[in-house]
Amino acid sequence: MRKRIIVTLAATASFGATLATAPTASAEANPPNCPKGYFCAYSGPDQTGSLVFRTAGNWSGSYLGVGSVFNNGYVDPGVDHVQFGYSDNGVGGSRCMHYNPGPGAYKWNAPDGAITALSVRWRGEC
Repeated sequence: MRKRIIVTLAATASFGATLATAPTASAEANPPNCPKGYFCAYSGPDQTGSLVFRTAGNWSGSYLGVGSVFNNGYVDPGVDHVQFGYSDNGVGGSRCMHYNPGPGAYKWNAPDGAITALSVRWRGEC
């Protein structure tokens, strides 16, 4: 019995050390012209092309020709996710986006190459 307890304790200690040294998620580098704390939209896919707009606060309006978006917000419970509203060929849509580095989606490409951005609302968990 004593030998089994020692083996169990050793295995538990080993598992704990593994958890303590496991790598954490690291943030992706800031995309062009999108500093930490901003939600950014680009004309091309994968944050390429020109910066269409960026905002550190809630926004509503209409920007045509958005090809991709990126939430580069800070970790701040209650206001670090973004509800992004858009129109794709006249059909409205909305996506909740996590902040960089995730674990959820923090960047997105327009499905048809380009959409119209309609709103950005900072919020809590999706």
